Amino acid sequence: MMNPRLACIKCKMEYPMDRIRYRCDCGALLELRRDLDGVSPGALVEKWERRWKAKRGVDASGVWRYRELVLELPEDQIVTKEEGNTRLYPGGKAAKFAGIENFLLKHEGENPTGSFKDRGMTCGISAAKMLGARSVACASTGNTSASMAAYAATAGMDSLIFIPEGKIAYGKLAQALAYGGRTLQIDGNFDTAMELVQQICDRLDIYLLNSINPFRIEGQKAICFEILQQLEWKIPDWFVIPGGNLGNNSALSKALMELHQIGVISKIPRIAVIQAEGANPLYRLWTEGGRFKAMENPDTIATAIKIGNPVSWEKSMRGIKWSKGVVEQVSEQEIMDAKAVVDAAGIGAEPASCCSVAGAKKLVAKGVISKDDFVVGILTGSILKDPDAVIGYHTGKLPGIKSNFANAPLKIKADVESVRKILSLRDAKPHPEKGVRIL
Repeated sequence: MMNPRLACIKCKMEYPMDRIRYRCDCGALLELRRDLDGVSPGALVEKWERRWKAKRGVDASGVWRYRELVLELPEDQIVTKEEGNTRLYPGGKAAKFAGIENFLLKHEGENPTGSFKDRGMTCGISAAKMLGARSVACASTGNTSASMAAYAATAGMDSLIFIPEGKIAYGKLAQALAYGGRTLQIDGNFDTAMELVQQICDRLDIYLLNSINPFRIEGQKAICFEILQQLEWKIPDWFVIPGGNLGNNSALSKALMELHQIGVISKIPRIAVIQAEGANPLYRLWTEGGRFKAMENPDTIATAIKIGNPVSWEKSMRGIKWSKGVVEQVSEQEIMDAKAVVDAAGIGAEPASCCSVAGAKKLVAKGVISKDDFVVGILTGSILKDPDAVIGYHTGKLPGIKSNFANAPLKIKADVESVRKILSLRDAKPHPEKGVRIL
């Protein structure tokens, strides 16, 4: 047994897992801690490899396959949609755009509700079931609410969602409503909603499922485990990941720390966290030093990371320093151009995801990442999460954004000659068999 328990990231005070708690008495965040000395790396990896073959059930989940380092529960307490198992794509056009020869993109938008949040949510909802919760709640810019509502519905729990009014992509809001989440739009931004939901959960006996919840972070660690297993345990030089509430990169670094302690990996990849310029409190702390300062009015087209007071900043900073990583910021223009390239590569992702590619390109230009480095970028959400951003970019209707890679629809007459004229304006090549000209 690894003796899992909750532990404070600051004062190291420990607490049992069978009671609901999100913070230490000192006010700092908690994390799940285990006794890893004596764990056999070979036996652990062998178990994970054997489970990869499962076709259905708990072992078929890209989270619960790794339950020794996530959360060990009886199977009847696990709420799963067989999440994870997402693809690791060659970067293609995105790799060329970023200037990196060996650039892979892990697409977490292929999870059941279209984002990486499902990995943390399967663990969070299962913990809620373990603890006897009947209702769950979260503050959200979209992806968390969609995921929580879906998993709560699966578990037969009520879900309560707090979102900033008018500041959420409809693709995400539609999911929360469709899955039955009771959705409350409030005055203010995500940080206002986050403050309110913590008060509500404390006073009304509702289980909180934002990334302040330590079990959410455990589930999100599985992104790292799965990538490395897909790579046959070859270790990248870099992981590049968007930064919003900072739970995702906190989970990534925690997973790497545990694998390194056990001896599954001997090399430590560097972690690059990429924030939008309009929502960059971690970047400011990284570059300016001093005390952490929240942003009062964060604003970015990358709505999934439009967060000015991320609850996981301390965990995030710890992991970045441990991995000798960096924090970078990217502009709205850089985000949307990177998105257009990722989409045109046939991969597709929401704007926040594409901070990974925009940030990698910027770090190559600065000489931080080498073009010869082996880099894995993480795409956090589906292209369908924010279709308005896609249409706005390609039709030139996004304020302040130049559509450098636009692919706008063209209006033509309904006849063959009109189509012929359009095709003649584009590069064409002979068909190898019929000799006709095609796109």
